[in-house]
Amino acid sequence: MQFHHRAVPIVLSVALLDAIGFGIVLPVLPGLVVKLTQMGLPDATRVGGYLAAAYALSQFFAGPILGNLGDSIGRRPVLLFSTIAFALDYALCAAAPTLAWLFLGRVVAGIAGATFGPANAVLADVTPPEKRGATFGLMGAAFGIGFILGPVIAAMISGFGPRAPFLVAGGLAAINAVWILVALPETMAPDKRRKFDIRQAHIIGSFRPLMHAGGAKWLLLAVFLWQFAHMVYPATWAFWGKIAMGWTDQQISWSLALSGLGMVIVQTAILGRVLKRFGEERTAVLGIFMGMSVFTAYIFARENWMVIILLSVGALQAMAYPSMNGLLSRMTDPSRQGALQGGMSSLMSLTWVLAPLVMTQILAAGAEHGFTGGNFALAAGLALLALLVLVFGVIAKVSPRPVANPADGPIS
Repeated sequence: MQFHHRAVPIVLSVALLDAIGFGIVLPVLPGLVVKLTQMGLPDATRVGGYLAAAYALSQFFAGPILGNLGDSIGRRPVLLFSTIAFALDYALCAAAPTLAWLFLGRVVAGIAGATFGPANAVLADVTPPEKRGATFGLMGAAFGIGFILGPVIAAMISGFGPRAPFLVAGGLAAINAVWILVALPETMAPDKRRKFDIRQAHIIGSFRPLMHAGGAKWLLLAVFLWQFAHMVYPATWAFWGKIAMGWTDQQISWSLALSGLGMVIVQTAILGRVLKRFGEERTAVLGIFMGMSVFTAYIFARENWMVIILLSVGALQAMAYPSMNGLLSRMTDPSRQGALQGGMSSLMSLTWVLAPLVMTQILAAGAEHGFTGGNFALAAGLALLALLVLVFGVIAKVSPRPVANPADGPIS
């Protein structure tokens, strides 16, 4: 892969280190909740959902603000702020003496969790419109590599206790901050910047300029439904692995690493070719269909070999979000790419609020009655709705898009 701007590999490395940090702490979070609360695993699962919701609710409000700030003062200071806040969050979680401190750390992380919004805005700044879907896929690939390395590191250091991974993740976030400060150039040209308006720094204001574009409303609905469904993994995977499969922290870590490997392969070796052949809309349909099929299969998975197959095949669902994000980016003018990505961050955080609260409760309630697939049944239903909305609300109303010339500007 040839990078046409030096900001691209830097931003991808920032995303990589953030994902490593996230992947390190995810497998040990159930154990830390149990240790702090002395609860049983089903009740700790519910608390895990509340923690995820606290993270997401703070991100819901912070994402559009940081995205609009990026359009006003530039991407670099926003990314720097986010990574410093991440380092503080991991330090809080590592030292948390009570559950309340753990909640505080998750709130701080939610404010900083808009990292991927400004990072995607950097990629949009320096990438021609027709290549943004594939470039956003590289961001997903960086996250996937982090999900390979993070759980592997977690498996190696989990013997030091559930707090040790948070210390390692905090160190990585601090390295990220220094890396941004020293190496990242500003990509938001001064003549493209616009005045910050707090009245527009919310999810509706972020998406308002899109409303003139054909199919945009339905596309945003499809993104919301798909992200809600896809949240079944971060919201419940570690708990589901323990409850349904009887996995150890190490087995959860290795399963996340395998998932990350599949994501990397798809988004670096497959996504670009599929986008070139079928376009963003149909590539998104394929990704969502694969996700729906795999969610359904997980309801019945009871053996490790089944999960390995599903993780491998399910990697194709990684094509869905970059394709839809690339299509939305083509509908947005250069001065509002930060606002768009901030809005996307806020939209995803809304699913972060809802999905953990709903899916963890379904998983816990089902586990008490011997059924451990309710979380994936809900995900499959939401993916089906997303697929129907995308097909009948977007593809049926929007003709296939020709490959754009970089000088064409946004498509409306």
